Formats: sequence, C-alpha cells, structure tokens
Amino acid sequence: MANYMRREAVEPALVLCSTALRARQTLAALALAGEVCYEDELYGAGAASLMARLHAVADDVGSVMVVAHNPGLHDLAVACAGEGKAGALARLRDKLPTGALVKLSFPGLWASLVPGGAVLDALVFPREL
Repeated sequence: MANYMRREAVEPALVLCSTALRARQTLAALALAGEVCYEDELYGAGAASLMARLHAVADDVGSVMVVAHNPGLHDLAVACAGEGKAGALARLRDKLPTGALVKLSFPGLWASLVPGGAVLDALVFPREL
C-alpha cells in the first residue's frame, strides 16, 4: 500500500490514527510525512464519531487520512461516498478489508462534509497490489 500511495501521490496533510498497536503499525509501514495525531477516541469509534472528528479538522488542512477500525471506518466510508464508479461503490458497500485504502474527495470545508457528499476516487484492497 505504501508503494501504491507513493506512486499515486497520496500524501495526506494530516493523519488521525487510533492508538491501537495494529493501527500504529499500519501507519508506520506507510512512512508518511504529514502531521500525525494519535487519538484514543478513534479506537472503536462509530461512523458518527468519526464524522464528528472530521468536522473538527481545521479549515486550512487540505487532506486527512483516518487510520482506525471497522466497522466504524467502513460505515463512515459507505455513508460519505455518494458518487463514484458503480462497481467501486458496490465493492465498498460489500466490505472494507484490513489495510484497504478508500480515497474520497468533496468540495468545501471539513465541517460541511455530509453523508453522500463525497466522491469515491479510489478503492484499493491490499490483495490487489
């Protein structure tokens, strides 16, 4: 996944990461250069809590990566993705395996992110790489 992210220039300005060991190990393997915030609250967080955390991101932060846990992360991605290739949207709704990358984009400020308001730009499963 790290190679894919470098090749596709996926470079989040901010990473919100659960303090769980597995999440921290995943993040370390990606070797990202942006700011990292380790947050206890991300462990076991549901989609609503994750959305609330994104709403609190500063307006000047251009991109965020969330390294957290299912089912909350999966539920958040499904809720946010209102557009995208039909096949990718169906795959996302079906499952989000450990280590997968969901790349979403939306216009506006973080506080304006609403369910269905983002476009699914990429969905990459580790087994595909």
